[in-house]
Amino acid sequence: MRERGTRERSVIESILDEGLLCHVGLLDGDTSVVSPMAYANVDEILYLHGAPANRVLALLGSGTPACVTVTLLDGLVLARSAFHHSMNFRSVMLFGVGASVEDPAEKLAASTALLEHLARGRSGDAREPTPAELRATHVVKFPIDEGSAKVRTGGPKDEPEDLALSVWAGVIPLRLVAGTGVPEPGLPAGTPTPPYALEYPDRDTAGSSGAPKRPGPMP
Repeated sequence: MRERGTRERSVIESILDEGLLCHVGLLDGDTSVVSPMAYANVDEILYLHGAPANRVLALLGSGTPACVTVTLLDGLVLARSAFHHSMNFRSVMLFGVGASVEDPAEKLAASTALLEHLARGRSGDAREPTPAELRATHVVKFPIDEGSAKVRTGGPKDEPEDLALSVWAGVIPLRLVAGTGVPEPGLPAGTPTPPYALEYPDRDTAGSSGAPKRPGPMP
């Protein structure tokens, strides 16, 4: 529905900041391919990474036009009629052309941004990638040039004649909930558990003080 769509940058950015997983869709010859990927949003650019053998990244980095989507599912909307059942969601759809990142400094900054998007503070704890590891990682940047967001909120939109039906209607809220981090066997004695593993912060950028920190400018 057109009224659910918006091109407001602030709405698009908030969804990208809260999400963790995007889907990249493009054409590989005569075949359409959609692949899930982690990402980081820095200065209106999405950074994606993976192995050099990753076919989707290779196509994206070579300039193949692509569509990137991020969706946050907020609730199941149960109506009185089967026809009006729906979901509450926030989604972003971006269109554009990516480019491979070759500069080692930018690749390192992208790696830092990806860790910070995953868990704020993680880049300060983890060992930085070595030059060999950076060379073994394919990083692609995807400028946010064209796209829109779509948002659905609220309850069911039942027909007036159905409002008197004795059928439960309403919204079942959904949210992504993190458990306490499970330590890897073999950690050296005394290794501290970071706060983000003890109690992973709420990623809801709409009002939580625990929202993920936006990575800083790239070099």
